Order: sequence, then C-alpha cells, then structure tokens
Amino acid sequence: MIRNIFSVSALTLVSRLFGFVRDLMFAAVLGAGALADAFFVAFRIPNQFRAIFGEGAFNAAFVPAFARATAERGQNVALVFADHIFALLLFAQLVLLAAAMVFMPAVVMLLAPGFSDDPVRFPAAVELTRITFPYLAFISLTVLVGGVLNAVGRFAAYAAAQILLSVSIIAALLLAGRFETPGHAAAWGVVVAGVLQFLVVTGDALKANVMVELRRPRVTSDVKLFWRNFVPATVGSAGSQIAVLADTIIASYLVVGAVSWLYYADRLNQLPIGVIAVAVGTVLLSEMSRRIAAGDEAGARYAQLRAIELTLVFSLPAVAAFVLVPDVIMKALFMRGAFSEEDALKSAAALAAYGLGLTALVLVRPFTISFHSRGDTRTPVIAVGVSVVINVMLKVALMRPLGHVALALGTSAGVWVNVMMLAWFARRQGLIGLDDRAKRVLPRLFLSFGILCATLVLVGMGIRAAAPRLDAKLMLVALMGAGGLAYGAALVILFGKDFIADLKRLRRGVAG
Repeated sequence: MIRNIFSVSALTLVSRLFGFVRDLMFAAVLGAGALADAFFVAFRIPNQFRAIFGEGAFNAAFVPAFARATAERGQNVALVFADHIFALLLFAQLVLLAAAMVFMPAVVMLLAPGFSDDPVRFPAAVELTRITFPYLAFISLTVLVGGVLNAVGRFAAYAAAQILLSVSIIAALLLAGRFETPGHAAAWGVVVAGVLQFLVVTGDALKANVMVELRRPRVTSDVKLFWRNFVPATVGSAGSQIAVLADTIIASYLVVGAVSWLYYADRLNQLPIGVIAVAVGTVLLSEMSRRIAAGDEAGARYAQLRAIELTLVFSLPAVAAFVLVPDVIMKALFMRGAFSEEDALKSAAALAAYGLGLTALVLVRPFTISFHSRGDTRTPVIAVGVSVVINVMLKVALMRPLGHVALALGTSAGVWVNVMMLAWFARRQGLIGLDDRAKRVLPRLFLSFGILCATLVLVGMGIRAAAPRLDAKLMLVALMGAGGLAYGAALVILFGKDFIADLKRLRRGVAG
C-alpha cells in the first residue's frame, strides 16, 4: 500500500506543481477583479457537481462494491457490473448537461446570487459556465474508469490524468490573445482537459483489459447494492459541498475580489490535501475494501493507522506555515502583475484561517474510509450534516465583522466537528483504536511539529528585525530552509534508530 501511496503522491505532486503554475498565471493575467470572480465561479460550479456525484460519492459506493464482486464471483462479473453503472452514469450526465445549458442563468443566480445585479460579473459567469460545464460529463466518466483501475490495483493513470487539467489551462492562457478574454481561454482549457483525462484512463483500462463497455443497464443485485450506498454517499458529499457552496454564495455578496482571494488561499490549502491526503484516501479505500472482503479486519485497521501517520508527517509542516507565515507565502508566490499587495494580504488572512482546519481536513478521508470500506455510507452523513450546520451558521454570523475570512474560519470549524464525530463513531463501533506503534509515534510527531512552529516564529522575528525590507521570496526560502532542517532533525532525533526500522516494517506489513 505504501508504494502505491507514494506513487500516487508523486504524480499528484506533479499535478499540484502544474496547478501552482496555472494559479500564478491566473494571478498575473486575471488578478482578483470582476472577470476573475466570474471565471472562478464558472470553474467551481462543474467542480462542485463533480465533487458531489463523482469522486466522493461514486468512489465510496463503487470501489467496495467492485472489490466485493471480484472477491465473491470473479473480475468478469465485476466488470459487467461496471458496464451497467457506466451506462447509467452516461445517461445521467447527458440529461444534466442539457438541462444546465438551458437553465444556466438560473444556475448561476442560485449559486452566486450576489452577481445578479452586477452588469459585468453575472453575464460573464453565465457565458463562462456554459463553456466549462461539459467538463463535468467527461470527468465523471473518467472517475468511473479510474475507479475500476483503482479497484484492480492500477493507480498511476488516473493520478497522472489530473495533471492534464492544469496543463490544458496553461496552454490556453498562453494563447489567450486568440480568445475574447483570458477568462474565455481558461474556460475552453477546462473542457479540453476533460476530454484528455478521459482518453488517458481509457487507454490504461484498455491496456489492462478492464475497460468498461456501453451496454443496456440491468438492475442486478450488485447495482442495487451500489445505489443503496450511492444515495447516502451523495447526501454526504452534498453536505460537505454545501460549505463550499455557501462560500460562493456569501462571497458573491462581498466586495469585488472576495471570490478570488478565497480561491488563491484555498488553492494553497488544497496542496497538502491533494499531494498526500487524496493519495492516501485513494489507495487506502481500495486496500481496506480488499482486506475486509477477504476477512482481514486486523490488516485493514493496521493499514488505516499507518496511513493516518503518513498523512500527518507530510501535512503538519503546511499547517505551521499557513498559520504562522501566510503573508510571506502569498506575497512571495502571487504578488505580481494584476495581483497587488493588498490582494496578497487579503488572501493571506484567508489562508491562515484555512490552515487552522487543515489537520482535520487531511484526516477526514482516512476516518471516513473506516465506514466506506465496510459498505457503510450512512454514518458519515450524520457527521457531515452536523458539521455543515455549524459551518454555515458561523459563516453567516461572522461575515459582517470578518468579511471573506469568516468563510475560511467557518470551513475550518466545520471540518473539525466532522472529523471528531467520525472518530467518535468509529471508536464506538470498534472500527479504530491506537495500537502500540501509534502510541509511540503520535506524541513524538506532535513534538516535532511544536519544534517546527517555534523555529518559524523565532526565525521570522529575527529576519524582520535584522532585514525588515527583505524580499518576500528570499524570506520564504529562509523560513523553508530553517523549518525543514528543524522538522527533519526533530523526526530523526525523536524517532532514533526506530525511524528506519519502522519504515521497513511499514513496507513489509502494509505494502504486501
């Protein structure tokens, strides 16, 4: 499992690096004005539908069902089941696409009501969303084929396909002069990316002889089981997306630029989530589903705990950086072209608020998998429902005094409620518990995190005192160097000889 996690993480890291380049181009070309706000709404709407019906709900219901069918009746039967789901998904996407094209003004008014009286942002958002929306159909089919590949232990193609979204948008922005606006260029880049992503996973599925076929769907027992799990999983995914939707709705009523400030902050916040948390979740769901289908409960729990440890090791440094030095990060990375110093500081405030919830956000996936891998998509819905209520209430209550920062704070508070409830449910049902290794590792890991935080604060204070006019890029390099050395040294010293031994045991115990 660990080898697969690092493979997916490496490809996801490449994807996020291209995404970072894409966001730099967004900042320089679009900035944080009216056109940028309109494009980010157009970009977010199909992605919200994808997050609800695609990656989140679909994988949670499909991968365990496919693994169970494979274990009980063989891969050929499982592939027939995938064919039936493919036909249903294709039909649903075509109907949704046709409806969206006709009623797009109403969709934009529903999801960004603050734009309705804006003579620039509303028509631009409607037009750009009509261009980007077909991406949903292509990426949904990509998710299905990718789910089949993940279920048979092939993770690379689907992870690599994610790179194409950023590459396609970058290429389109380089040709922006040939389009009506840079926003139109980026929107067409999104659609092209969807086509390319589907072709990549299709090619790998054909190579592995697991490509789905378009056939008349039948309501088999496997399909019924899929729908029983898919519906509550969709409710759960929709619940988590309500928080994102609330951000879009509330931000549309705030000052021009609020949507964009949140976008840039959230993009950085998504970096550790994409590089490690998504990779861990993708591999862990497949790993635990196979082990549980084979009756290996102990192995499933062992895999989950090791995945949680790995997630924390690589995500805690981002938590420290986002909370303690967000202004340095945003200035160094984005302050150029149309993106001003004020834009950087506004985004930095949101980044710090997002950082407060980052630890919980990266743990939601491995905790949710406690239930999804066992075919339970209902329990996480309860946790999501409570967290969403708290999330939205805080956003509404704090939006006047705190503006766009309230939206990020509400997200962080809500995700902490979510992960604590998931942990409580899992503990209550006996699905998770700390083993001896975790009891040794976690305290030392959090001590290493404390050392990292202290280093960033002290080095930052020293640099500001000694060189108050130091360029933000140089300051970020200095902080990254000092923090990386401190964190790495703390891990080596606190874990000692056990560090290498644990890694070896991890490969023997989990990867096999």
